[in-house]
Amino acid sequence: MRETKNLTKTMDKEFRSFKKFQTVNQAKEVEELLKENHIESIVTDDTPPVDITFSGSTLQYSAEIKIKEEDFKRAEVILKEHAENDLDKISKDYYLFQFTDEELYDVLLKYDEWNEFDYLLAQKILKDRGRKVDLKLIDGLKRQRMLDLGKPEKSDKSWIAVGYILSLVGGIFGLIIGYSLMNSKKTLPNGQRVYAYSKEDRNHGVKIFYLGIIMLFLIVMSQIYWMNSL
Repeated sequence: MRETKNLTKTMDKEFRSFKKFQTVNQAKEVEELLKENHIESIVTDDTPPVDITFSGSTLQYSAEIKIKEEDFKRAEVILKEHAENDLDKISKDYYLFQFTDEELYDVLLKYDEWNEFDYLLAQKILKDRGRKVDLKLIDGLKRQRMLDLGKPEKSDKSWIAVGYILSLVGGIFGLIIGYSLMNSKKTLPNGQRVYAYSKEDRNHGVKIFYLGIIMLFLIVMSQIYWMNSL
């Protein structure tokens, strides 16, 4: 049992969030496609991790699929080719056909929030409507999107204050807050891992964490001294 748990933890460290889905069935479909192309993947419930607790993020997804970072580019190509094969089969009552031009361009801008099929279909609909779709511009928007997503989360300053207070009284939650601030990372759609919080917030995290360790040590030592003095 312990070996199984250790193996699961090791796999979680190797695999990165690749795509998020509204339903588990959608994630399972992608998992099966990747499996057919010999790409290992893990489907999990998208429970909000500790590293977004302080930012107030409320992304509404019910499942996500994780793959190894080195498989990201190949997986994207596979999903794109699969989606392209279905473009001409789609019914005209598909919801994207009701989108305005501005909404379709927004799909292209925020491509990471949509599946490959919707992303490609948005391009096709715009072209069919006679609208310009500049692939170089889209690539530029993608790069800008990565820069925007890579920016540090806005932390809740009240949580930082709580972290200092809890650490001063030797509270274990102070250590958790400090550790989260200084080490939390997020995975970008291209697989890159970046720090979730700004350098200033990470410095606060370091101070909170080590303050908590020092205070916890002093409390333990005082308890030992008190017990020995009885």
